[in-house]
Amino acid sequence: MGDTFTYGVHRALLPGQALAKEYGLHDVTSFPATGTTDPAVTVKSEIGEAYRRLQSGAFADWRLPVEGSVARPRAFSLAELKQLPSRTQITRHTCEEGWTAIGQWTGVPLGLVLEAAGILPAARFVVFHSYDDWVDSIDLLDALHPQTILAYGMNGRDLPIPHGAPVRLRVERQIGYKSMKYLKRIVVTDTFDDGGKKGNIQNGWAWYNGI
Repeated sequence: MGDTFTYGVHRALLPGQALAKEYGLHDVTSFPATGTTDPAVTVKSEIGEAYRRLQSGAFADWRLPVEGSVARPRAFSLAELKQLPSRTQITRHTCEEGWTAIGQWTGVPLGLVLEAAGILPAARFVVFHSYDDWVDSIDLLDALHPQTILAYGMNGRDLPIPHGAPVRLRVERQIGYKSMKYLKRIVVTDTFDDGGKKGNIQNGWAWYNGI
């Protein structure tokens, strides 16, 4: 019920695609890396080993599949994502642990990637899988928001491993944990997927936590 109430209030108070506040370069702060800081070290599974191999090859073999309710499933390399139009934004990250920081993010709008894959009419949610073995999702309104990007750059440099290399999600209108690091796979779905044991709901976090 809490998620539904929060979702309803935010959707009622904020116009559909209202932008989160953006800042100037002089506002950028130090930005701690929390949670998983390197799946190659901390994830003791085949997924962690797969990430270690990609990391050792400077992510040249990394691919991001986009599948599910799309007309043209495909897997994007990092170079292909960088060839798409990019967006750079300086925003405040509000962590569920209580701290905030301001960083500059560069990446491709998620909407462009979904458009390239061809979202089918029945699609309603986008589910993200990560190399630190998390699953989370957003609805299409957030997915198509102009500030929702697949970030491959931070503060003018390639995205560092502790912050989610090679590509992380940035959902600027939701609290920090929704901006998943170490993206591994994107699935467009017609129905809600709570992520099972790997989802945030089972760990006590809200599915929707707008700020």
